[in-house]
Amino acid sequence: MIEFLMVFPDREAAQDVADELVEEGGFASVRVVSEALAGEDDAEDVDWVVHVVADHLDDPTGPRAQEIAERFSTVAQDHDGWLDNDRSVDGYQPDP
Repeated sequence: MIEFLMVFPDREAAQDVADELVEEGGFASVRVVSEALAGEDDAEDVDWVVHVVADHLDDPTGPRAQEIAERFSTVAQDHDGWLDNDRSVDGYQPDP
């Protein structure tokens, strides 16, 4: 299982991307979570993260994982976001 994180500056962009991925199918989980910016106390200073779990992959450096990462990077950039290059195999725990 590999997890991908696409980070967006606004919730609408994150939700649009997540909705497209859910409709497409093929991923174990797709969800939107808010992530407070480091060092910020203002509740409005958050990034919106699309957390995608690909349970059919187990090698984050493999060709299929790289292909998905390139696609997600392009999708994120198209929505003024970015792909977090740290593809986790351990499990992402967003802040509550």
